[in-house]
Order: sequence, then C-alpha cells, then structure tokens
Amino acid sequence: HGIDEFNDAGWSFCVPSIANFYPRAWRPVKPGSNSGEGMPDYTGEFLDGLGNHVTVLAATNPGKSTGKQPAALHDKMPGYGIIRFNKPDRTITMECWPRYADPVGDGDDSQYSGWPRIIGMEENYGRKAVKYLPTIEVSGMTDPVVQVIDEADGEIVYTLRIRGNMYRPKVFKAGTYTLNIGEPDADKMKTLKNIPALEESEARTVEVVF
Repeated sequence: HGIDEFNDAGWSFCVPSIANFYPRAWRPVKPGSNSGEGMPDYTGEFLDGLGNHVTVLAATNPGKSTGKQPAALHDKMPGYGIIRFNKPDRTITMECWPRYADPVGDGDDSQYSGWPRIIGMEENYGRKAVKYLPTIEVSGMTDPVVQVIDEADGEIVYTLRIRGNMYRPKVFKAGTYTLNIGEPDADKMKTLKNIPALEESEARTVEVVF
C-alpha cells in the first residue's frame, strides 16, 4: 500500500475463500506501472477508485481450467492462505494454496502463481527515510525494543524490536527525537531525549548500557 506515494506503507494479503461460489477477479482496465519484465498486466502500480496508491504483486484470477474435479468448484480458484513468521530471520512468508493442494507434501510449486511472497519485517513499513538518528549501540541486553517519538508533536513514529544490539533508526523529517530503548515486559527501559536527525553520511553512535 501507499499513502503519499507508491509502496511507502504496509503489505496486505487477502486469501481466496475455501469455496468460491462467487468468483472474484482482479482485471484492471489498464496494465499496472512498474510491474517488472514478464509480469502479468494485472500486477504493478495502480490508483484505485478513491485515488489510493496500490501495488499488486500477485492475484489468483479464475478463468483457466485447473484440471481438477469438480471443475465448477476448482476452476473458480478456491483456496486458503498461510502466513509464516520467521522470528530469527525477521521475515514474513505469505503463501496462497489451492483448495486441493497439500502444503506439507506438494512443495511451493503447487501454490497459486505469484506465491509465495517473502518480505523482511521492516519492509512492512516501506516509508523512505529522510534523515537518520545516530546508531544506537546497546550493551547488557540483546534484541531490545526501540521506540522513536517526534518531539515536535509527541507522536510515536514507530516501535520495533531490533535484532542484535545495534540499530540506526530512520526518520522522515528533520528535528529532534526521543528514543525509548529496552525491554518493556521486564520494566527495563531507558529514555534518550533531544536526539537530532542527521544526514545518512553523518556517522555518530550513542551507547546505551543496562
């Protein structure tokens, strides 16, 4: 999804119904932009009826024969979705399976065309950085939570659990920011205030010791 421009927001995945009595299809009037070489015309960047920025990476459209019986059921492309969260790798895998498929024994080639889709955790907030905060280096704790707050309005920009003990937060405008860092479940948090936004080329490190 996009808010101000294409691909600056999050991903969504709508699974097919397990019995598609009313076939649903995505067949836009014009091909999408920037879909990539060899991709179907129904993929790419579109503006929906309300002017929202939407990028379609895959869609399961009915119309082709699956060779499965009863055809009145399977040719409408029924199925189900599985989303796998790999916590150590920080990846999200979206799988789209035909109703007749066996996700254990059949392998990924049995999924509908275009799947699986794998994204990194931070890709689920695709907004491009304008500035960066200093690199945070945490000792005495691994995989802490980092919360970024815009001091201009007190709004939370985002909160995430980082991987390891080093992280450089991105921000989306100049200014100063507050960082809350630590483990909220254990009530171990530290707050850093008046952290200035920097250019990406400006190297600076802030140490946080627990």
